[in-house]
Amino acid sequence: MPKESTGLSLDGQGKPLWLSLELTYRCPLKCSWCNNPLDFDKYTEHELSTEEWKRVLAEARELGALQLGFTGGEPLQRPDLEELVAYADELGFYTNLITSGVGLNEARMAALKQAGLKQVQLSLQATRAALTDQLVGTRAHARKLEAARLIKAHGFPMVLNMPVFRHNIDLIDEMVAWAAELGVEYIEFANIQYYNWALLNRDELMPTREQIRRAEAVIQRWRERLDGAMTIYFVIPDYFEDRPKACMNGWGAIHLTIAPDGVAMPCQEARVIPGLEFHSVRERPLAWIWHDSPLFRKYRGLDWLPEPCRSCAEKEKDFGGCRCQAFLLTGDAGNTDPACSRSPQHVLVQAAVTQAVSPQRFRKPLIKRSASGVCTTFMEE
Repeated sequence: MPKESTGLSLDGQGKPLWLSLELTYRCPLKCSWCNNPLDFDKYTEHELSTEEWKRVLAEARELGALQLGFTGGEPLQRPDLEELVAYADELGFYTNLITSGVGLNEARMAALKQAGLKQVQLSLQATRAALTDQLVGTRAHARKLEAARLIKAHGFPMVLNMPVFRHNIDLIDEMVAWAAELGVEYIEFANIQYYNWALLNRDELMPTREQIRRAEAVIQRWRERLDGAMTIYFVIPDYFEDRPKACMNGWGAIHLTIAPDGVAMPCQEARVIPGLEFHSVRERPLAWIWHDSPLFRKYRGLDWLPEPCRSCAEKEKDFGGCRCQAFLLTGDAGNTDPACSRSPQHVLVQAAVTQAVSPQRFRKPLIKRSASGVCTTFMEE
């Protein structure tokens, strides 16, 4: 692996292999676990234009980016999505649409296929209409099922993503059954991570250890039954692990996110950390931002690691964990991720798990994603 002049080790030979374009934060859904910023609405008037996004694509390709995710918000809210997909395909990207499915109709599906789109990742919260609609704050279930049908009808390899939390984790069995009948190639059960809107709702969304164990057993049975016919991923929340996740495979290692206003980030949550200097592609070349900006070099590699990470034999596996989570839970992004049992602040995670499942806890309504941040609803458990 090549080394930077500072001696820092980078994966991907120093290239941003995965490019995530957050085309817009606009979205018809109001999910209580949304990873968009709490003040997402203030970016609406500052979205990059079509030509600016094309310049980003060209610069990223020159940097060596290979895989591309069009995301948001809801990327289908951009009328130029098909044009951007076509341009990315022309540049040689493997293009992936990450969508709620709301707004995906026959005409747009055909146009995206014609533009060269390679894969679609569809989110579905439940197989039950009433629950899906309640969770996302609008009548979306039928449109999601129609989107799934269109994706398969047009021959796309399909990744079905089910964000997992207390209210739907016990429905994993019927979700796999539904996906297998449809012919889904990949299904990811992603226990949500607690940032932004999900952090506001953590006590209400966090599942119990028992629920996670039952879900793991269900998935293992399906893996044996399907015998490779469908790939099933189950991402356990790091609050329930002894070690933190290798967030983005390391800060500034292989992942590059561009926000709707053109700000380039090592991950989509980086703006939660105060004191960092962010640069927009409107102001600086993407190559400079990736290679030389103080933001991307801040926590890149291993030399910055604190103790106990610096002395840990597993530091090249998890890179100290997530910088955003370290800040949100400890107030200092330079700390060891408290999800790690070796962190001096691990008690914060343990306390959060205990609080979330406490029978004495006062039950609160979910805070729905909204411009004001005050839309709430009670959920039946």
